[in-house]
Amino acid sequence: MSPNAYAQAALPKRLQHFVDGQFIDSADSFPNISPIDGSELSQVAEASKDQVDAAVRAAKRTQDGVWGSLKVSERADWLYRIADGIQARFDDFVAAEVADTGRPVSQARSLDITRGIANFRTFADLIRTANSEFYETSTADGGEFINYVTHKPLGVVGVISPWNLPLLLFTWKVAPALAMGNCVVAKPSEETPTSATLLAEVMRDIGLPPGVFNLIHGHGGNAAGEWLTQHPDIDAITFTGESKTGSAIMKAVADGVKNVSFELGGKNAAVVFADADFEAAVDGVLSSSFTNAGQVCLCSERVYVERPIFDRFVVALKAKTEALKVGSPYDEGTTTGPLISKGHREKVLSYFRLAVEEGATVVTGGGVPSFGNVCDDGAFVQPTIWTGLPDTARCVTEEIFGPVCHIAPFDAEDEVVNRVNDSAYGLAACVWTSNLTRGHRVARQIETGIVWINAWFVRDLRTPFGGSKLSGFGREGGRHSMDFYTEATNVCVRIG
Repeated sequence: MSPNAYAQAALPKRLQHFVDGQFIDSADSFPNISPIDGSELSQVAEASKDQVDAAVRAAKRTQDGVWGSLKVSERADWLYRIADGIQARFDDFVAAEVADTGRPVSQARSLDITRGIANFRTFADLIRTANSEFYETSTADGGEFINYVTHKPLGVVGVISPWNLPLLLFTWKVAPALAMGNCVVAKPSEETPTSATLLAEVMRDIGLPPGVFNLIHGHGGNAAGEWLTQHPDIDAITFTGESKTGSAIMKAVADGVKNVSFELGGKNAAVVFADADFEAAVDGVLSSSFTNAGQVCLCSERVYVERPIFDRFVVALKAKTEALKVGSPYDEGTTTGPLISKGHREKVLSYFRLAVEEGATVVTGGGVPSFGNVCDDGAFVQPTIWTGLPDTARCVTEEIFGPVCHIAPFDAEDEVVNRVNDSAYGLAACVWTSNLTRGHRVARQIETGIVWINAWFVRDLRTPFGGSKLSGFGREGGRHSMDFYTEATNVCVRIG
């Protein structure tokens, strides 16, 4: 399909919950608003407390009697059927993701939906090939023992996912939870409910046993999200989103001492040494600062450039930033879509104003673009670069989550490592250098969950992913997801 054809796609106008294998409605609903032009895309059912309870009870019943007792090969087969179901409706999912988020069609096609499919297939393959730990033990009295580790499902897992990469991050949690034998009650962001609803349709159409996957729509506080985290029959919560929301969830699950995995905010840094491949570094920082209008938890909002190339780098990044095409995701060549909502745009614009008050030099951007069409009613901002702020400025320390970066010079390796680590967050960082010895040395010292050297946004799904400090805790991916979504039991057997 051409990019513009996705604008005409027929998407559901009423988004309902999926509980115990059936779609159910609610008395209350809320509008799903397009960030592209401000129009209403659909009405979304707002779950009641009773409906959340019904979803959890359905999951628990199925967990105890059906899903948790399936063989590994059977669960893997189901995950492949889910992946095939998404693949069969690939264009529907692209249309849903673009409508909800405003992401350019090319990005939704190449990343979001493709990765959603890969999440299910990857974890299906993983559980088929996973090995158990095995140890031989001798005791002082001459006894001989073997020890092996079994992994049992946790039970019912609550999944709460964000709006910035809706299907990708939703399936990143749902797939391993199901793979490891858990039933799921999932709540997508109220800002981006459509692709999760299509996924529920796939679950229904392939005949997944009722209660294995349950979907509830709604808001967070004193609503579906809070009721889900507080439910006594939820055995674990996995959440991606803001740090303050993660803190609230921690308090909600504390009394029950439930397993939690949090991937929270970030104020990520990119470090560019003078010996870096200059063009590759400029292109890399362009991507890491402005992809998805900066609405990726892994984006670089702090850029440190070694002083000998600082001025040249600022000029080059300015030119490439101004060459980005901001506009409708359905237009050919669009590189940058809108922010997720006008409410979020106001937050980002408040930082644009604050940066000037704090003394920033606005290299480019800093405002709202004008289109002369329906996009003027959307949630767009200009990609923005600042220089001149101290490391203590709020715009350098607080997560903005928009298409913006601040560039500062540095003079020494130890200095820049200390500046990168002087942050309340610890999610990701990039290092650009042609000296790989230095790259490895710096990467080991940076206090983040992931460090890229001469790259950004490359993810092997088998590797651990997560952050430290206010960026969360716990790791998911590969065996690390298996560890989180299961309870490990050591079995010790005397053999002599």
